[in-house]
Amino acid sequence: MSLPIASTTTPDASTKAAARTTAAPAATTATLNYDNFLKLLLAQMKNQNPTDPMKSTDYMAQLATFSQVEQSVNMNSKLDALLTSSTLSQAGGLVGHTVTSADKTLTGTVVSVEVASNGLLAHLDNGKDVRYEPGMTVY
Repeated sequence: MSLPIASTTTPDASTKAAARTTAAPAATTATLNYDNFLKLLLAQMKNQNPTDPMKSTDYMAQLATFSQVEQSVNMNSKLDALLTSSTLSQAGGLVGHTVTSADKTLTGTVVSVEVASNGLLAHLDNGKDVRYEPGMTVY
């Protein structure tokens, strides 16, 4: 989402340098909460061109857009939690079953399951580990 800010002055070299140094930390934390958005909106209102002010409908459109983005982010975090719950349920169902890896090179009984960032990892009774992936056979 872009926030156009009308300016009557052009930035000098020191302003551009300051913008570059502050942009680097901002890139690492790419989250914008509601308070930050309101601060930006207030700064936009303060710095707008007085001879050509932004219309109130434009402000409302920005608020509505930010609200939609915020709701999407919240929905994504809830979907991630649901996916994690589903993964844990699948992991519990593997313990005690005999599995064969997708490439058919490893077979064993699952003694424990680890939920890793890249999916499930089944620890077998023979000391080997098998990734839970398409093509894996569970007996």
